[in-house]
Amino acid sequence: MGEPIIIDCDPGHDDAIALVMACALDQLTIKAITTCAGNQTLDKTLYNARRILTLLNRHDIPVAGGAHKPLLRDLVVANNVHGESGLDGPELPAPAMDAQPDNAISVIARVLEASHQPITVVATGPLTNVALLLATYPHLANRIKRIVLMGGGVTLGNWTPAAEFNIYVDPEAAHRVFHSGIPITMFGLDVTHQALVKDADVATIRAIDNPVAQTVAGWLEFFMCYHRDPKWQLDGSPLHDPCTIAWLIKPELFDCESVWVDIETQGKLTTGMTVVDRYRVTGHAANADVAMKVNREGFISLLCDCLTQYSQ
Repeated sequence: MGEPIIIDCDPGHDDAIALVMACALDQLTIKAITTCAGNQTLDKTLYNARRILTLLNRHDIPVAGGAHKPLLRDLVVANNVHGESGLDGPELPAPAMDAQPDNAISVIARVLEASHQPITVVATGPLTNVALLLATYPHLANRIKRIVLMGGGVTLGNWTPAAEFNIYVDPEAAHRVFHSGIPITMFGLDVTHQALVKDADVATIRAIDNPVAQTVAGWLEFFMCYHRDPKWQLDGSPLHDPCTIAWLIKPELFDCESVWVDIETQGKLTTGMTVVDRYRVTGHAANADVAMKVNREGFISLLCDCLTQYSQ
């Protein structure tokens, strides 16, 4: 049995690819998948998660919807990146499974309480559900082994000059999570902008002869359209969310630094900024391991290895 994980996400093309990778290999055992509003509204992200699991024939994994909006703010969505469905591109099957009748917070709590070992929570969207879990069930914090999240950046923002999208959508939730005392591994834009998929990589994925790989190639072709804008100065499309899963499967692909991270919630120009103390000028003890470098070739090879599993 692989490492038990719960994935909280807002699919989203890169969330979808992270789910494909997580379901491919036996190093990970997915106990539940929960969704929040982020890349699109909750009804769409929950629908997308169910469609993805139907494509993967993983009806055994419970799925639940959580927060409809951030803790204190109006919802911002990324339909300019992911389309009106949140997962535009290749056609997906209609869901062959229902969502759990309970909300995501209750489902996560139930999984944590039933587990005989601490569980890793993988968060690839805004941190609303995770913050609500910690506020509602504070006694379960010690049942979480680690929170592995995609969000923030040391030097970069992509939704504002200072803020990455996931943290910007719900900075108050992120603030609660980073102050929770739970070990955190953070994958921000500095590293995810190195985890680039290029045209030649998409061609390699197209050559993998199974429906899942073909769908992933279609997702990438759609997702890459947004990142071809010269303003990003990228030689490909960054696969943000799959970095979390790649690290769990093959951590040697990444270099991380242990640092103190806090979240700006009130700045006129910096709301949603992850303030990262790389030089220890604050005197605060480290509260996160922040990924700074990735072996791009190894990352792409792992993605292809995961996709090949669906040919068997």
